[in-house]
Amino acid sequence: MANLATADTTEQLQRLEQSIDRLLSEAKRCGATAAEAVVSASTGLEVAVRMGEIETVEHTRDHGLGVTVYFGKRKGSASTSDLTPQALEDAVAQACTIARHTQEDPCAGLAPAELMARELPSLDLDHPWGISVDGAVRLATDCEDAARAQDNRIINSEGASLSTHAGLKVYGNSHGFVGGYPSTRHGLSVAVVGKSGDEMQRDYWWTSARAPEDLEAAESVGRRAAERTVARLGGRRLGTRRAPVLFRAEQAAGLLRHLCGAISGSALYRKMSFLLDQLGEPLFPVFVQVQEDPLRPRGLASAPFDGDGVATAPKTIVRDGVLQTYLLDHYAGCRLGMTTTGNAGGVRNLSLRMGDKDRAEMLQALDTGLFVTELMGQGVNNVTGDYSRGASGFWVENGVIQYPVEEITIAGNLKDMFKGLVEIGNDHDFCGSTTTGSWLIDKMTIAGE
Repeated sequence: MANLATADTTEQLQRLEQSIDRLLSEAKRCGATAAEAVVSASTGLEVAVRMGEIETVEHTRDHGLGVTVYFGKRKGSASTSDLTPQALEDAVAQACTIARHTQEDPCAGLAPAELMARELPSLDLDHPWGISVDGAVRLATDCEDAARAQDNRIINSEGASLSTHAGLKVYGNSHGFVGGYPSTRHGLSVAVVGKSGDEMQRDYWWTSARAPEDLEAAESVGRRAAERTVARLGGRRLGTRRAPVLFRAEQAAGLLRHLCGAISGSALYRKMSFLLDQLGEPLFPVFVQVQEDPLRPRGLASAPFDGDGVATAPKTIVRDGVLQTYLLDHYAGCRLGMTTTGNAGGVRNLSLRMGDKDRAEMLQALDTGLFVTELMGQGVNNVTGDYSRGASGFWVENGVIQYPVEEITIAGNLKDMFKGLVEIGNDHDFCGSTTTGSWLIDKMTIAGE
């Protein structure tokens, strides 16, 4: 098995692996027919500033473990944040007690041994940032200062924050699989308030990456937050109508995540999805291609194995508009009479093949309609696909933004929205594990005044 750890994390990984071994050995001693466990440890620094003053400085250090035991088809789980030998024994004993009193579940158990990850590729996920508190405060302050200086209509700030976290995670089970790797994640964000006359608006921007050098510059984050805030000033309401809707890329990513939620195993075997029995069926126009790449170097959601220890691999989710696979962990796969797809813990690094048009060209394609830049509320019914969200953005005529709009609701059905996807832009401009450009949907209901 490949060694993913750098020299300074090897010893910590070995200690966590030893904890896994003790857990599994204790579970076997207690009579469990199978067991699995996960142990994690993390450290971090978070600082927040507001109006040039330090608000918080927080150092974090967390660790914990979870163990699941199986007595045949009966299952019990326990967790603790205490990694002492006695605490490990107590956690196993508690899990065993629970398992002995639960009913049998024909799908309870480990994923097949032959599906376990055999090689752990180096995914370049570990980039510790040795930034000092003073350095972190300086970067957060630079970010906020850039936002406040961008436009004289920026009159207040909700603050800027910088975070850096490093973690280790080890998973093992009684198949003999034990795997772990270090990873880091860093971020910088700011939110500011703008005013014009009696009206005030707020907006924000952020950046996140595995490596600090991949973060967007602090000044750029600040400027974008200010630009987004000022653009919202002068917002109007719209009368109720049906019109084309262009979802900005970061909002379009949410539509893609709704797709994943509807094809996840837990929703499917519970029959709580609007995409039941849609495998092999066309969901989108033929130009739509959706991929998952859990092995992307430095990817924000990359992982060499899933939460069941199953090896992850790139896969096509939608090809030529047709749904190619569900997203299953071992348990859901068993309930559906299918095999796990290596998605215990969710989808990792989702991407949709983008088109050729930039933001300006997508607005031209929209012609006259709504450009959505923010969504609010949780009005999505995963069972029926009905979609109704509060929204704000801009009204567009003849491909040109006319004025900002607010206090409106957009509504439709996700099935219809997927089929009504007209074009995908190449204007991906935000960090995250989901990659897509803007989406142009042919018609939706816009409710306003």
